[in-house]
Amino acid sequence: MKFNVNQQDLQKSLNYCQGVIEKKNTLPILSNVLLSAGSSILKITATDLDLIFIHQIKNVEVIEEGKTTTTSSIMYDIVRKFSSGKKINLSLDDSTKLQLESEKSIFHLNCINASEFPLTDEDFNQNQFSIKSKQLLKLLNKCKFSISNDETRHYLSGIYFHQTQIEDKNFLTAVATDSHRMSISKLRLNEKIEFEPIILPKKTVFQLCSLLEDYEGDVKISNIKSKIKFELNNSILISKLIDGKFPNYFQVIPKNNQKKLEVDLKLFLDSVDRVASVSIDKKDGVKFNLKKDTLNLSVNNANSGDGNENLNVKFDHDLDISFNSRYLIDVASQLEGNNIEIFFKDTGSPALIKDPSDFDSIFVVMPMKG
Repeated sequence: MKFNVNQQDLQKSLNYCQGVIEKKNTLPILSNVLLSAGSSILKITATDLDLIFIHQIKNVEVIEEGKTTTTSSIMYDIVRKFSSGKKINLSLDDSTKLQLESEKSIFHLNCINASEFPLTDEDFNQNQFSIKSKQLLKLLNKCKFSISNDETRHYLSGIYFHQTQIEDKNFLTAVATDSHRMSISKLRLNEKIEFEPIILPKKTVFQLCSLLEDYEGDVKISNIKSKIKFELNNSILISKLIDGKFPNYFQVIPKNNQKKLEVDLKLFLDSVDRVASVSIDKKDGVKFNLKKDTLNLSVNNANSGDGNENLNVKFDHDLDISFNSRYLIDVASQLEGNNIEIFFKDTGSPALIKDPSDFDSIFVVMPMKG
């Protein structure tokens, strides 16, 4: 195997691989990337057995076709320190050493035979549909911060995707919750699709987001019973799905929250962030003291002090309620309009948060006790 590749192209591909490969592996081959060179294409594959990432670099000068595997983290560390945009010459002299050469640098990296690399060969061609990359990224970003970190309830450790229908319109709806907060966002589909409900794991969500941020175009999505495949031009992401039943989230959406607070989004976000600075980990409750058209935000921490701030708002009731400041900041950071709307029922009931400029997303946040 012998080929030449641009430094920036190789670095970008290996950077994606770092998010897939686990830092600690019992199987040495899982620390490696599979390099396959042929027909002017370098194909790079990384996996942790649950997630497979495949990236193609085109217009590569392939002198001799072949394939091998080498340690991903070491190769990435070397490649990113080469001069940006320069040509890198790679060659496999025998099956145990991969040579990297650029300008005056030469490295020889240990290899494991490509035949030991685990690959999948499922047929994903059925039930394929396409979504614009930026629409899918928006859907993921609106929900990903609500994904649970509780490993005992694995069915909450991802985003629940399912098809919904409202007045003959079809939507792909995404939901995530950690039982303290919930995000729901939906995307209008041109037509009804063949798509069974799935739970997409957290790691896959974040890896997919990093790919989508650098891509403009359509994403082809296809799934079989236990796996899903995303195709983005030169990249493919194949993921196992979470096996479990997502709870009935409709029951959690507040139905009778009649007390509406409306406030400038940026002022609200900045104020919550400022008063929460008193709390080192931002887990202390931000207390809302609401009176007619006035919101007083306050945080009191026994170890570090207290802070409070007043905001002019639209509100027609009296209410005292507290929230985890991190939850409020996470939600508010995803809103796109000028204002934020928060609907309350009483001190002990969950609040419903909306963006007046986005009818496709709602958020539910539980209050803190005391």
